[in-house]
Amino acid sequence: MHPHQLELLAPARDAEIGIEAIKHGADAVYIGGPAFGARAGAGNAVADIARLTAYAHRFHAKIFVAFNTILDDSEIETARKLSWELFDAGVDALIIQDMGLLEMDLPPVQLHASTQCDIRTPEKARFLQDVGFSQIVLARELTLDEIRGIRASTDSERCTLEFFIHGALCVAFSGQCNISHAHTGRSANRGECSQACRLPYTLEDHQGRIVAYDKHLLSMKDNDQSANLRALIAAGICSFKIEGRYKDMAFVKNATAHYRQLLDTIMTEQPQYAAASSGRSIHLFTPQPEKSFNRSATDYFVNGRKPDIGAFETPKFSGEAIGTVTRIGADWFEIDGDTALHNGDGVSYQPPGNKGANKLAGMRINIVQGLRLFPNEMPEGLKPGLPLYRNRDQAFERALEKDSAERRIGVSLTLSASEDALHLTMIDIDGISVTVSHVRAIELARDAEKALAMLHANLAKFGNTDFVATQITIAAPYFVPASMVNTLRRDGITALVAAREAQRLRLPRAAPVEPPVAYPEQALTYLGNVFNTHARGFYKKHGVELIADAYEANTTPGEVSLMITKHCLRYSFNLCPREAKDWQLKGIKAEPMTLVNGNERLTLHFDCKACEMHVMGRMKKIVVSR
Repeated sequence: MHPHQLELLAPARDAEIGIEAIKHGADAVYIGGPAFGARAGAGNAVADIARLTAYAHRFHAKIFVAFNTILDDSEIETARKLSWELFDAGVDALIIQDMGLLEMDLPPVQLHASTQCDIRTPEKARFLQDVGFSQIVLARELTLDEIRGIRASTDSERCTLEFFIHGALCVAFSGQCNISHAHTGRSANRGECSQACRLPYTLEDHQGRIVAYDKHLLSMKDNDQSANLRALIAAGICSFKIEGRYKDMAFVKNATAHYRQLLDTIMTEQPQYAAASSGRSIHLFTPQPEKSFNRSATDYFVNGRKPDIGAFETPKFSGEAIGTVTRIGADWFEIDGDTALHNGDGVSYQPPGNKGANKLAGMRINIVQGLRLFPNEMPEGLKPGLPLYRNRDQAFERALEKDSAERRIGVSLTLSASEDALHLTMIDIDGISVTVSHVRAIELARDAEKALAMLHANLAKFGNTDFVATQITIAAPYFVPASMVNTLRRDGITALVAAREAQRLRLPRAAPVEPPVAYPEQALTYLGNVFNTHARGFYKKHGVELIADAYEANTTPGEVSLMITKHCLRYSFNLCPREAKDWQLKGIKAEPMTLVNGNERLTLHFDCKACEMHVMGRMKKIVVSR
């Protein structure tokens, strides 16, 4: 991708959602294939990916396939064969984590380094660029200064920086979380995360005193970088990624349209930037990302550490505040507030009286009569003063169930004539030009105004094609049957489609630097996620002397760090020694703390120098014995 192009990258659970993402303005879509994607439940057949790819390429948009699990020795040849099938299907890049694949006979397709590669230092980023990655997905936890440092250490002509701007946040550094495998045998690095981070925990200090009771202490709010796009562009980000390969159609439509409009505004203000694909999306609704699933919003660490990044009360979607309960009847209740509600809306609330994490409850509203609401059944726990939220806006959802966007490529048309032929030239917004002709005797119409109007109207009829006429120039008021004009226009569209496909570039895989560059470290622990002999060979080739097995090999004994996170519970509860302002906290040590969920106890160690929290634990016997 050219360094001055900005890429909006949308997720797709399936091909249909991917097509809608393109319609709503995505420059690229990432999707899972039949296997080896880090969302095991979001796989797709190669034929479906081929169909999506064909549609995307009409707009010079790209399709990336998530190929980002770690592989054992029995899988890697199968993965290699699948990579060629995906290449034949037309995909533009493979997103990978396992470095063993770089030692295989892969097709000449671009490689993107997955967020699972844990890219948070300039040295790691430069290394991945130099071994042949054309795009790298930076860690979500980075600040603007850290992003700028990575950009300065890499080559914008060779390596595009990609960053998550919207959607769910993993509390751990991606690729550095093994808690799911330790407890269930379901590895996040293998696409089967059990999401232990969304469970409720009680937090105890080193003396056993309760700091927080039954809260979702490892659950983060959702990412929203809407306000930071300009700063991220200035820092060097060119690909803006929406999380959500498990999300539904409405979420993808809404989020894609929202960021498409924001990026278009920026590109209008700063014309040195351009979209990474062709065509303009017209949205038939007003994007409102807050109406789609979210756990409220945070910009995480982009502008530095903040105390309010956690979704401690609930990992569910509570929705937008709509007021409080004022009166309660036998089968109805009334609220205050000025939000317009609709029959079929979903309303949520947190039942009072729970000492710990309030369990989100909800109801469907059958009938709305002003401020009086009649639910499908009266819920328990309602009382005057209870805050209410709308987590499903029926009218908004129904708008998204319909055709909610169209995408067209602007074309200028010029109709001219020679002595014995009529010529139509089409030039699209990318500068691709075609000319088609029809041999006939040329006459001028007696009624010039009427003829010009007829010619203009027929030339503008692009119907359900990918194109729209932005300018029509007619050299003279030719006397031409409407059928001939229509034939000429259809021939022009056919020729333009062919010309666009002929000029679409399929970018090759980047060549690695020779001789092989050295990896930034000489030793890899289990956190290096080396799970096959090819990956081991890769790192040896790049100077790594000590290489431990991935945690999934079940050879890592004892208590180890199961999760490394920049989120710190000491900081969240004003117990951080580095941030202490109260004189009583001066000089305190970051003693370990404990997370408790039922019989599960996880020790928290705090690396204050690195400003990281480590969730410690052991692999369960049932996992080891498998």
